[in-house]
Amino acid sequence: MADNTQKIGDLSVFPLSLGGNVFGWTANEAESFRVLDAYVAAGGNFIDTADVYSAWVPGNEGGESETILGNWFASRGNRSDVVLATKVGAGVPEPRGLTSSAIKAGVEESLQRLRTDYIDLYYTHYDDPSVPVEEIITTLDELVREGKVREIAASNVGADRLEAQLAFSTRENLARYVALQPHYNLVSRDTFEGELSEVAARHDLATIPYYSLASGFLTGKYRPGTAVDSPRSTGAAKYLETERGQKVLAALDDVAANHRTEPATVALAWLLAQPTVAAPLASASSTAQLPALLASVDLKLTQPELDLLTSASD
Repeated sequence: MADNTQKIGDLSVFPLSLGGNVFGWTANEAESFRVLDAYVAAGGNFIDTADVYSAWVPGNEGGESETILGNWFASRGNRSDVVLATKVGAGVPEPRGLTSSAIKAGVEESLQRLRTDYIDLYYTHYDDPSVPVEEIITTLDELVREGKVREIAASNVGADRLEAQLAFSTRENLARYVALQPHYNLVSRDTFEGELSEVAARHDLATIPYYSLASGFLTGKYRPGTAVDSPRSTGAAKYLETERGQKVLAALDDVAANHRTEPATVALAWLLAQPTVAAPLASASSTAQLPALLASVDLKLTQPELDLLTSASD
């Protein structure tokens, strides 16, 4: 693979972030280890999780993904080789929120599960409008100064609140968000494009889209009359019922055929070609799913191909 490392603040990352939401859900610890080993063997170094993963699974409490990652770091001795991202604010069973005490408790719990003394990229998982931006940023700045967090970032936040937080960081010379993780893909563009993307561009925030493959829909495995055995099938199959979904699938098929590659590879490559996008986020429950994801970092789409995909998704 080409050396196309991306910069996120002071972090150097592989342009495909491996999602840890499946660890402890659709991938048990042994399979998670295999996926992680294969990802780093291919040159990957950017792993994303959250304190709440995977609390939605019956019998889970949240923290399962971080625990698996902590065990993997301990068994491989490779913590310093990985750029580790996790999140705070979702909480279980109720949202933890972003008060100073909640953030401080959250980071300590995550560090313990991850078996590390620092987090490279720490996200506010969901905005908490009940907490002033000053309190959120001041607390995150403390974590950076204490060495528990290297860089900070935001997810699921509105343009106005994001702008206010960035302005406060600048005004008070405190830690400042370097990245944004929005819901963004070929069948969900208005969740990022517009005011939010303009804030990201104006403030030079690296964008790390989640749901990059629309819960698997953009892999191309969901087709009319085809049943897919997956916990995500309900969410992905809904796109088949829309004209946009069908047009996007057709465009993905065309471009994938041009490059003799997979629709998932093309969908991720389209994201990588968008302004501010540094590393789409994608997860794999097995090593068999990894090659199509990894291939996206080397796939350069032509302008007509990008235009075709963009037009299909309008």
